Amino acid sequence: MTTFPQYLTSLDYLPLSNLFIPAEVPSSRLMILLHGRGGKSEDFSWIAENFDFDDMHYLLLNAPEAYEEGYSWYDSPESIRNTSKLLTKTFDILFEKEFDASKSFLFGFSQGALLTFEFAARYTDELAGYIAISGHLYDPDLLVKETHTKRKNSPWLCTHGTKDEALDFNTAKNQIDTLQKGGFNIAFHSYEKAHIINKEETTMIRQWIKTLRVDN
Repeated sequence: MTTFPQYLTSLDYLPLSNLFIPAEVPSSRLMILLHGRGGKSEDFSWIAENFDFDDMHYLLLNAPEAYEEGYSWYDSPESIRNTSKLLTKTFDILFEKEFDASKSFLFGFSQGALLTFEFAARYTDELAGYIAISGHLYDPDLLVKETHTKRKNSPWLCTHGTKDEALDFNTAKNQIDTLQKGGFNIAFHSYEKAHIINKEETTMIRQWIKTLRVDN
């Protein structure tokens, strides 16, 4: 097993505060992680060690608004649009020179899962893959209409817990069904879990990422 860096730094030139875990070897691969409501960037620092990709950088973003002990990405349709603009600026900077979008992944949990769809499906650059965990969508029908066919064909992975106490499972499943019928290439997995990410799920996600890695 790789010995992962035991330190965190930040990319202070980005519009959003963040924690950055560098890869152990030179690489242009990046995984961007979006926490849930009330969460914060360090909540996902364990992901890097669990995935154990020595050539993957990890960028853990903080949402723009303070909420309880952490941050929130949105509280209205307008704030979803505003946050998406911030993410656009952030991604444009990241993929201008230092990182390669085609070798990078977006990973969102809860509120972060909504933004993985609502923002990334409309973003200009195509990433290697998109992961949305335990989230609901704002407007799946509108998303189907506004998403370019090429982005629909991108690899999407979505999971949800049948015992999720925060965001109803059936609502999430029906929303994903709408996207799939609208042409989205989404692999959907359900787990007997609450509003968390569990070990079995993490193992599956890691394997899914491995199948999509661009090695050139």
